[in-house]
Amino acid sequence: MALIVLYVIVLVVVGAASHVAALFRRGLHPYPWAPQWLNLFWSSLAIFDPLAAALLVCGKRVGVDLSCGIMATDLAANWYAAYGVQNTTLATQPGLRKLTAFTLLVFLTGPFIRSRLRFITI
Repeated sequence: MALIVLYVIVLVVVGAASHVAALFRRGLHPYPWAPQWLNLFWSSLAIFDPLAAALLVCGKRVGVDLSCGIMATDLAANWYAAYGVQNTTLATQPGLRKLTAFTLLVFLTGPFIRSRLRFITI
């Protein structure tokens, strides 16, 4: 399914790759301007982004659920960082605009994708 491929590409290639690169370059506190909790949240996405992608590739509904959770919290964190910490606007944050668009895509298409995947059985 093309939407799953898009989710996986963005989660792994864009999301996880950028968080892993930041970890390797600067450690658990890659953004000195941001509070510690925000740095740790973004660093945790180096694990959660590929986990969600792997679950999607395996055809698991929980992959969509995790993707929605990641996108909702990441978008909220980035909006907070832009407006609450950096005092910038959406116009000056192209990355935030792209993140917002992808989050909307995930939330609008997530139920459709989820209905076509399997529950995890243990």
